Amino acid sequence: MGEFELIRHYFAAASCAQAGEGVALGIGDDCALLELPAGEHLAISTDTLVAGVHFPESPDPFLLGQRALAVSVSDLAAMGAAPVGFTLALTLPSVQPDWLQAFAQGLDQMAQRCAIRLIGGDTTRGPLSLTLTVFGRVPAGMALTRAGAQVGDLVCVGGELGDAAGALPLVLGQRQAEPMVAKALLARYWSPMPQLELGLALRGKATAALDISDGLLADCGHIAAASAVALIIEQARVPLSAALLALAGESMAHQCALTGGDDYCLAFTLPAQYLPELQLAGIPVWVIGRVAAGQGVTLLGPNGQPVQLPHGGYQHFGSVRD
Repeated sequence: MGEFELIRHYFAAASCAQAGEGVALGIGDDCALLELPAGEHLAISTDTLVAGVHFPESPDPFLLGQRALAVSVSDLAAMGAAPVGFTLALTLPSVQPDWLQAFAQGLDQMAQRCAIRLIGGDTTRGPLSLTLTVFGRVPAGMALTRAGAQVGDLVCVGGELGDAAGALPLVLGQRQAEPMVAKALLARYWSPMPQLELGLALRGKATAALDISDGLLADCGHIAAASAVALIIEQARVPLSAALLALAGESMAHQCALTGGDDYCLAFTLPAQYLPELQLAGIPVWVIGRVAAGQGVTLLGPNGQPVQLPHGGYQHFGSVRD
């Protein structure tokens, strides 16, 4: 099967590749054409996922399709952007119809859940890897960024943390768990749902935001650096799921939540006056600390005293997690 036949058969015919709002021209030409309403900016983010680095060497293709798109769309949520379209560059060691069919189905299912359209891409032969570029729109001046946190703001997250890190030994076949526990944790690893609704709700309210991919402490460090402030995190207030606690116990669950990464929940700073409004609207918000004068991240232990920060935060070109 040639490249163009592969694209037509597995991707161009998918539901997510059909014409839709914001897409003037999709798959089939040298470029896609996007339509933006007046007064809006185009938000763009690119992620590359490599077998053996970002996912196991022989993944379930349906789940891989879901995960690959979800982690990319999460960047749009972090900016408060509404999804428009995405491109996919797919490198495959060989053409396996069953694998491609399952991958395309997983991709399409996540695309429909996120209301985002496949608008183009490329295929080539080589070690398995995927590069996705996502496009979103946000009103001018309303994008959420990492800079802007103010002293006195609350530090918040959009959900329970650590589940994906807790699931990793299950993904790699290094450990087993009770079926209900395993199901809950594996779902958070393979099918993280981008917090698009939360991102939109934070427009005009949050002073800084990002999605948690490299671990809570490491990513909060990015906000602290960009905003030239200190973030004070209270370990006891970091939300943990019952499934993670059942698998890992309290101490290891906190380690997963603080440094494990792959959560794809939003972390953000918020003036306190907006908290009741968000909670009344049913928006998921957990307050885990505050913004203070200074720099970096401080972790407070159960007794309220600062503790040494655990190692964590994934770096692709580092020899260790640090």
